[in-house]
Amino acid sequence: MTRVDFHFNVPDKLGYGCRLVRKICQAGHRTVVYCDDPERLARFDQALWTFAPLAFIPHTMAHDRLAARTPVVLTDRICDLPHHDVLVNLGSDTPEFFSRFDRLLEIVASDDEDRSLGRDRYRFYKDRGYPLTTHEAGQ
Repeated sequence: MTRVDFHFNVPDKLGYGCRLVRKICQAGHRTVVYCDDPERLARFDQALWTFAPLAFIPHTMAHDRLAARTPVVLTDRICDLPHHDVLVNLGSDTPEFFSRFDRLLEIVASDDEDRSLGRDRYRFYKDRGYPLTTHEAGQ
């Protein structure tokens, strides 16, 4: 069963996501980053290149021919994914394919709208019996 971790009250969702993905990669895990908003995903793609001057996180889009050999894959849609270790959700909805992964990391911003959507996703997982862990950003 997929283990679900919620990271709440994140002031900068994309920056936090970059640091989280870097930590996941440093631990040797392969990661898929999902976002239901293609524009936000494009900004995250750009942020991975610029968030830290000396950090390099190899990443590509899921449809790229190198996706299977790249540790971080980005996608904005349901598709055939090469990795099923860790899924990071930067979107506002519950990824339909999350149960294919060993672990799901939900990032919830501190604004009211994202917090409300995050609470809905939390209830969704809890009602279905998924093991949940919560983390407050900055703690």
